[in-house]
Amino acid sequence: MTRNNDLAPETLAAQALGFVDPENGALVPPVHHATTFERPPGGIGGPGFSYSRNDNPSYTQVESLLQRLEGGDDALVMASGMSAVTAPFMALAPGDHVVVQNVMYWGIRRWLLTFATRWGLDVEFVEAEDLDALRAAMRPGRTKLVWIETPANPLWGIVDLAAAAEIAHAAGARIAVDSTVSTPVLTRPLEHGVDLVMHSATKFLNGHSDVLAGALVTARKDDFWERIEQVRRDMGTVMGPQEAWLLLRGMRTLHIRVRKACENAQAIAEAMARHPKVGHVLYPGLPDHPGHAVAKRQMQGGFSGILSIRVAGGREAALAAMRRMTVWHSATSLGGTESLVEHRASTEGPGTPVPDDLIRLAVGIEHEQDLIDDLTQALDG
Repeated sequence: MTRNNDLAPETLAAQALGFVDPENGALVPPVHHATTFERPPGGIGGPGFSYSRNDNPSYTQVESLLQRLEGGDDALVMASGMSAVTAPFMALAPGDHVVVQNVMYWGIRRWLLTFATRWGLDVEFVEAEDLDALRAAMRPGRTKLVWIETPANPLWGIVDLAAAAEIAHAAGARIAVDSTVSTPVLTRPLEHGVDLVMHSATKFLNGHSDVLAGALVTARKDDFWERIEQVRRDMGTVMGPQEAWLLLRGMRTLHIRVRKACENAQAIAEAMARHPKVGHVLYPGLPDHPGHAVAKRQMQGGFSGILSIRVAGGREAALAAMRRMTVWHSATSLGGTESLVEHRASTEGPGTPVPDDLIRLAVGIEHEQDLIDDLTQALDG
């Protein structure tokens, strides 16, 4: 399917690994809606597909592309980002110790604090940006998995991937990274020693706010990866073939969308840093961000298409500014073509570590000045 192993990632994505249908020359792959596939009597051998809860040709195409973009050994697509998040934890055993970044996507944190702990995992939260704190949390022989997110939603802390991987491996643990915000356009965590990469493919990978999807990419096929495959198969957390086809279509424009979103976000961050009614801008592309130097080293071509601002005047001032926005849409999610704004503390509810004055800005690919002007008028009131 791939015609040249030396092609750039942009070309691989735009051409879906150079797909050409061998039967009719079509440049767009078909959607395989079949749930079952013919096999020889006894079920041995055959073309490699048996039942869509195990695998489907529509999954294979997008998995192959993501594997190439991340530089991994194998990839799996799943029904949602949360399916992809939970699978590695469910591949562990009750009593296993896991070290998890304290500030990260709330849905993961909530699941770990509820289901995972009731199920028997020993979950310890740590400020993973502080490598000494991460090192101190490790329990050699007991810690099985370290889970980090960088940039981390919604405060956008940066974790040094190579250093964190070294710490995890020294304790005999695997390390997994939620790279949803960075995408393989900006960071390829496996190149920094990470074992497993997760994407909420609903976001930047699909990029059009019309597909729920998750994905995992592994540095190597091993027994842990086999258990993750079993989780997907036995829990039935597979994508529909139509969603897999839409995800592949979205990934064709991944590089140009991410780069435009990064350009917009950088311009917005710089403009908001000068605004008198913004107390603080949280964006790793700004030189005063505490993780800027690390981000500059491990992110290539931009610092992501999402940032947060803390509004002077607190919660009510932040909510009032949101009500005055007309170009930005008040909605959950990120990574689409449209720009979204959200008051994360309200969304997350009690127990959130997110400040009340924080607004999260998920930047799209519109004209940057329209986005800046709308933010400015909303803040000025």
